[in-house]
Amino acid sequence: MTLSELCIRRPVMTVLLSVVTVVAGAIAYTRIPVAALPSFNTPVISVSASLPGASPENMASSVALPLEKEFSTIDGISVISSVNSLGSTNITLEFNNDRDIDKAAVDVQAALLRAQRRLPIEMTVPPSYRKVNPADAPVLIVAMTSPSMDLSELNDYAENLISPTLSTIDGVAQVNVFGIKRYAIRVQARPDALAVNNLTMEDLSIAINKANSNTPLGVLEGPRQLLTIYANKQLVTAQDFANVIVAQKNGLPIYLRDVAEVIESYENVRTLATTNGERSIAIAIQRQPNANTVKVVDAVKAMIPQFEKQLPGSIKLTLINDRSNSIREAIHDVNFTLGLTVALVVLVIFLFLKHISATVIPSLSLPISLIGLLLALLYGL
Repeated sequence: MTLSELCIRRPVMTVLLSVVTVVAGAIAYTRIPVAALPSFNTPVISVSASLPGASPENMASSVALPLEKEFSTIDGISVISSVNSLGSTNITLEFNNDRDIDKAAVDVQAALLRAQRRLPIEMTVPPSYRKVNPADAPVLIVAMTSPSMDLSELNDYAENLISPTLSTIDGVAQVNVFGIKRYAIRVQARPDALAVNNLTMEDLSIAINKANSNTPLGVLEGPRQLLTIYANKQLVTAQDFANVIVAQKNGLPIYLRDVAEVIESYENVRTLATTNGERSIAIAIQRQPNANTVKVVDAVKAMIPQFEKQLPGSIKLTLINDRSNSIREAIHDVNFTLGLTVALVVLVIFLFLKHISATVIPSLSLPISLIGLLLALLYGL
């Protein structure tokens, strides 16, 4: 008994099988990953380290080299490459294709812990790593602008409110902040004033570090309360730093403002992000390898009204570089082409058979076959 004969002899089974195929295909249609390009994921881990003020040569010798020596002991690494710039090091670790990326990440974390004692003591922020797809660009960029607020305030909202919230969205792999403008006090030493007072740059560094330390010294225990003693409070404004005593000369204090210019600025003044010519903070969202790009973008867009309620009214959020637009248009073209193709095929069958009842069967079986094919696409059959 052939399949065609079986379907003819058992119409109820055929109808139920067709209904199951349509339902399974419809469910698969909502779960098929959607992206602009085919997914090509290689086991790649990126390691970032920063040491503000260090030259590229110092970053290469004191930061990149110790890390690379530790990474070279990890099994399955094919290529180690690093890029060193002013105060920053980025190391890319490429593994063999058969290497599990999650297990490789554990090995990288262990290597970072072993290399920690060999890194400069001035590096207060330890190196970080992340699993990346080098061919995957951000699916959406959100630009933050404000005509009245300082960029450091925008940066605080971006790093402490928007970025952590977007990272919790299903399908989001990473949220990067570009044009970072963290608030910082910049001390620009005057060499002539230092020479007059017989001081060096190291003297300034020691005085600033001691004045801005926040180390607890101990506790005071009383019958009803317990107090923690700190060395001094943290210095925040430029005026606080300007009043720091660097040394004494002839019994008179020498303040930091006497030998240096102390100004309120940003941690990095060499980065810049603009939107339509206006300075801004850009937030780039990257999707996970198998995530649906359209769903990820829609989820991010749904969060924008919630952010606008929490942010000051002067902050404007602008969506730029939306990669889902081209995907939506491509999906629309595919759906239109499939519908037109089915209609033309049915029309050709009708013109040849010239019988409505004979045309109904292929008219129903053709869409059912196409919908059932979606289930095969979902599982890569």
